[in-house]
Amino acid sequence: MTEPRVQPDPAFALLGLYEKALPEVYGYLLARCGDRVLAEELTSETFLGAVAACRKEHVPPVSTPWLIGVARHKLADHWRRAEREQRGLRLVHEAECDVEDPWDEQLDALRARQVLETLSVSHRAVLTLRYVDGLPVRDVAAYLGRTIHATEALLTRAKTAFRRSYQEEGRDA
Repeated sequence: MTEPRVQPDPAFALLGLYEKALPEVYGYLLARCGDRVLAEELTSETFLGAVAACRKEHVPPVSTPWLIGVARHKLADHWRRAEREQRGLRLVHEAECDVEDPWDEQLDALRARQVLETLSVSHRAVLTLRYVDGLPVRDVAAYLGRTIHATEALLTRAKTAFRRSYQEEGRDA
């Protein structure tokens, strides 16, 4: 009678990558959310999610870019949760605004980040995924769990809110 062979845990593939990938994953998240505690939390969730994914069948090769993709999903999940919470707390109707967007001014990066942090979670999420990560609208829609049309409308409102806040902050400075 032969004893069953013990298979190594597939999540061990992450061990060799952990030290190299940790600062990159954390840096990616911190640059997009601007909150150290949240970035640490999401980094932890990213690696826990990666361990779970490694234990499934048909796992893609474990790499830093793959982990960044997992982190992007965790950040989008966070934004969706935060938006649901905000939506539950407030009953404010945002008016649709069909405005052409020929705004080609150079943005001050520090001021832009400060303005971005003042926006609602949904506006911050859609603007970050579209303009910081450079994702096409269809991918942004997929990350946020919205239709393309709803994402385009949200993007229009978010750009209007950003522009208004950015210009107001510029006058205050």
